[in-house]
Amino acid sequence: MSETFDAYVITRDEETKQQSGGWTQVSTDDLPEGDVTIRVRHTTMNYKDALAITGKSPVVRRFPMVPGIDIAGEVVASDSPDYAVGDEVIMNGWGVGEVHWGGYATYARMKSDWLLKKPAGLSGAECMAIGTGGYTAALCVQRLLDAGLTPESGTVLVTGASGGVGSFAISLLSSMGFTVAASTGRAEEEPYLRGLGASEIVDRNTLSGKGRPLDKELYAGAVDSVGSTTLANVLSQVKYDGTVAACGLAQGFDLPATVMPFILRGVTLAGVDSVMAPKARREAAYALLDKHLDRAKLAEITQEADIRNVDQLAADLIDGKVRGRLVFAVS
Repeated sequence: MSETFDAYVITRDEETKQQSGGWTQVSTDDLPEGDVTIRVRHTTMNYKDALAITGKSPVVRRFPMVPGIDIAGEVVASDSPDYAVGDEVIMNGWGVGEVHWGGYATYARMKSDWLLKKPAGLSGAECMAIGTGGYTAALCVQRLLDAGLTPESGTVLVTGASGGVGSFAISLLSSMGFTVAASTGRAEEEPYLRGLGASEIVDRNTLSGKGRPLDKELYAGAVDSVGSTTLANVLSQVKYDGTVAACGLAQGFDLPATVMPFILRGVTLAGVDSVMAPKARREAAYALLDKHLDRAKLAEITQEADIRNVDQLAADLIDGKVRGRLVFAVS
């Protein structure tokens, strides 16, 4: 039986190529293909969601589209043996909000392979406060752990420290006993970063310009969300047998580096993808978050917001006026 519900829908005029969005009523019959239907309880706003809503970047690749790349809710219908009605689930990635309707709606329909059971130690709202940024950070930290890094290995550098991935990486690593150096271009964020657990602040300008092919060995490992020259300089400063988990390209997608860190110091560059990561890797990331994430710090950087105001909030996020994580209760 079909049911109508509220959804934020982005449409595009095919003649002018101009997009617009707003709240409207849609039917469960309109939901995309999938074997699990979810009553959305919480979602959040990531930078990609803000780009989709404002149209500042061609994030949306299929119209009409419901944004919201992170979802927490409960199963209301399932054709999958893995999920039953009433199960609490979470979802990140998989092109949701780009080519598949997302979480800015009362209901969402997903492929069961995309879902995870909500970790018992985290609420749905906390999972959304973590969002794709925190989940990606956990994937990065897990790569460092898999490479054998321990707190005794030495300092771990986090670039893009004030961003979502960087903030969560600092919090996770510090709670696990690692000494963390945070690279940022915003000096005013030092109290915030030290509050998350950073013991050293590195001016990003020292990493963003052309550097040496092989520099002083400073860091046992790193989490990098910046890419380009910054990543090249980070690689040149990693100690023998160290590992860098790379997940972003805020500075650029190029890598003007040499092979010297790899062949003279045995440095490993480990790529991290959050969108299509296998379920086992996703589960391990959330288990890490469940075990080590400081809930008090998470609460400090989280604010609840009204989902009806996503247009203004998206503009504010793009303009750098939003700090921390926005969580929406979908009622």
